Amino acid sequence: MNVTSFSKPDPGDRKPSLSVLFSVIVVDLIGFGIVVPILPFWAERFGASGTTLGLLLASHAGMQLLGAPIWGRLSDRIGRRPVMLITIAGTAVSLLLLGFATSLLQLFLARLLSGLFAANISVATAYLTDVTDEADRTKWMGMIGASFAVGFTLGPPLGGLLTRIDDSTPMEFAAGLAAINFLWAWLRLKEPGEHATREAGGLTNRFDVLREGGVARLCLVYFLFTFAVTQLETTFALFMSHRFGFDELGVAMVMLAMAIVMGGIQGGGMKRLAAAFQERRLVLAGLACMTLAFALVPTTGSVAWLMAPLALAAVGRALAQPPMMSLVSLFADERSRGIVMGVFQSSASAARVVGPVVAGLLYDASDALPYFAAAGLTALSFALALAVEERKDDRAG
Repeated sequence: MNVTSFSKPDPGDRKPSLSVLFSVIVVDLIGFGIVVPILPFWAERFGASGTTLGLLLASHAGMQLLGAPIWGRLSDRIGRRPVMLITIAGTAVSLLLLGFATSLLQLFLARLLSGLFAANISVATAYLTDVTDEADRTKWMGMIGASFAVGFTLGPPLGGLLTRIDDSTPMEFAAGLAAINFLWAWLRLKEPGEHATREAGGLTNRFDVLREGGVARLCLVYFLFTFAVTQLETTFALFMSHRFGFDELGVAMVMLAMAIVMGGIQGGGMKRLAAAFQERRLVLAGLACMTLAFALVPTTGSVAWLMAPLALAAVGRALAQPPMMSLVSLFADERSRGIVMGVFQSSASAARVVGPVVAGLLYDASDALPYFAAAGLTALSFALALAVEERKDDRAG
């Protein structure tokens, strides 16, 4: 039996390691966030319908679905740091190609490549589980959620402002940001030590992982959760444009408000929430909020009234996502963290393959249908989450 020795991380070294990891994630997600509010408008200029836009977003997610377990398993074998570096460099290249795209076909090719390298979130979460204890993991998973929120706080408005220069400027800026992020990660991101020696073996493919009943159930909950979220993400720019006459910058500002709400909860409040409540209860509360919020979105007649369900949806997502990630990490040992987190993330990627297509089709039929569908999906994920076992520990709640 092959045994590779890794030094156990000194608790004093964890915070510097995590601060570098989170800074890498934030910069990566700012680049991603720059593209989000712009891509639907740009695709529409190339003649894309709602259905075509759904396919464009699904192509990106399809490559994430394929890539997440592969990157995760590769990081189990060769280390987290080299895989993070490879994927950050690939992201820079894909964003540059997107900026130079002159046709819908080129948009699709750039997004396929981008999706492949964007699957590195599974590696980032595996890195985090390497250097955190189980009791603190929900708090730190909340910080990953907060990193997403920061990325989506800064990225969309920055992208909206950069469109004032030229349509392709935001993509080129995001590519440059990814290149800088690669240099920062290469200089500062260290390979995490393991909590113990790591033996060859463990889970080796997604089918082995899904035979673990708890993982399979959480993957299904996460699939439905993400499927619901894609209904809003795919159609929101068109919804705001067609109903309220918003442009790219206007959509970016609304997304900014939602991201601030999410970041405030995940970055500031999750520590206290995780200390007071079991992960399962936080997941259920978040899914309940999202169900109500999605059902209310298409019933509003003004932007002012719309902000209430959008804020509630942001609260729900902030409450539900980090505890799900924490729960699934408990099913992974040191040998299999990358593949388990990769399979978990690929369940979200699978939802992002079919979700945008469904959202586009529904939107072409009625702009309200994607949101009613999202409410049904989160209600179903709530029902499934009721059967998820709570973690037994000493916390109150």
